[in-house]
Amino acid sequence: MRVSDLDLIFIPETGPVSPDHWIARWSAKLSTARLVAALDPISTPAGIIAAAQLAERPTLLIAHSTGVIAAALAAEALKGADVRGAFLVAPPAVETLATLDDGLWPEIPRARLPWPSVLVASRTDPWSSHRQSLALASDWGADFTDAGESGRIDAESGHGPWPDGLLKLGAFLKRLG
Repeated sequence: MRVSDLDLIFIPETGPVSPDHWIARWSAKLSTARLVAALDPISTPAGIIAAAQLAERPTLLIAHSTGVIAAALAAEALKGADVRGAFLVAPPAVETLATLDDGLWPEIPRARLPWPSVLVASRTDPWSSHRQSLALASDWGADFTDAGESGRIDAESGHGPWPDGLLKLGAFLKRLG
């Protein structure tokens, strides 16, 4: 499967997106991309659902940090949509999530996701331990990809363009067929 065959729905963490962040760079360069406004824990899952409903092609979710949690929260409502998969990067742990966005995030869904997915996580992410990320991938039925010692996998940790991430996304797309 090629990127051009899909509507790519990019879901950043809540708050402003740095133009140097890989999610901003990728969504600006890929012609079938749509960046969901990640405003808060309530409107972000609704924005994902709306973007999937407006898609003209099958969709692929690409999420970072709290955007990953928003995608998991939207999963049940997306079961009827043509979502082909999810590329999930650096979700925060429960303890961290409780400290973000005034503590408004609901509990992290632990049910298996209804589409193929891969969870990419760092061994040195200050928002989630390697063990917590592995457990979440297991609960969701996601393939796990170890990103090594990569911090938050964001612009501040040196992952502005994140070319290795594009390779990981390409490998995931090949598996989707």
